[in-house]
Amino acid sequence: MLLIPAIDLIDGQCVRLRQGDYADKTVFDIDPVAVASKWVEAGARRLHIVDLDGAKAGKPVNAHIVKEICEKYPDLPVQIGGGIRDEATVKTYLDAGVSYVIIGTKAVNEPEFINVLCQSFGGDHIIVGLDAKGDQVATDGWLNVTDLGLLDLARQFEQDGISSIIYTDINRDGMMMGANADNTSKLAESVNIPVIAAGGVHQLSDLEQLANTTRCGLEGVITGRAIYEGSLDFAEGQALLDRLCKETS
Repeated sequence: MLLIPAIDLIDGQCVRLRQGDYADKTVFDIDPVAVASKWVEAGARRLHIVDLDGAKAGKPVNAHIVKEICEKYPDLPVQIGGGIRDEATVKTYLDAGVSYVIIGTKAVNEPEFINVLCQSFGGDHIIVGLDAKGDQVATDGWLNVTDLGLLDLARQFEQDGISSIIYTDINRDGMMMGANADNTSKLAESVNIPVIAAGGVHQLSDLEQLANTTRCGLEGVITGRAIYEGSLDFAEGQALLDRLCKETS
């Protein structure tokens, strides 16, 4: 299981939001490339980047920063989401060295788009981000809660051949109240592709609960506010996951 640091971008800065609220923003650093270096030096084996400006604009806004990080660390897998609405944007990111593009709202609203991307670029590069309140998937910056079920959608996209699913529990994201281990485990058991958990990780015990509940069946856990505010030491967190999953295997 990977512990994956999140770098969320607004106005070229590294920020964190609470429950996706742009009005509840904390700026952690004005140099996202330096932030990426910090996590790489701490032992990160993948980076999770979100262009929050891009998500709002519907097109990339901070792509130059993503490219700079990829150029600095060409062997480090980077996954990017936010504002990816067409094939041209996917190609631009992949050409820049990104390993995975994350499709969220458009995947839910236009599921055929995922099939097109998998056919054009190979499913190994495509991640679908499913954000949910309870069992229902939400879209458009979490403003619209649909009547679509999390597990049903996950199985549908699995059939398209995507690389993995990022599952975010909206009620816990940025709230430092622990991850939703039960729902995460249920999702991981329902599909045969990797699942990455996001939202709520606060401290080492949260990682331990996720690892134990899922029997280390996750590909990774994304962490943001906790590692920026210091309630979770990144290197200690990755070491814990390595140890727990070694004991499980």
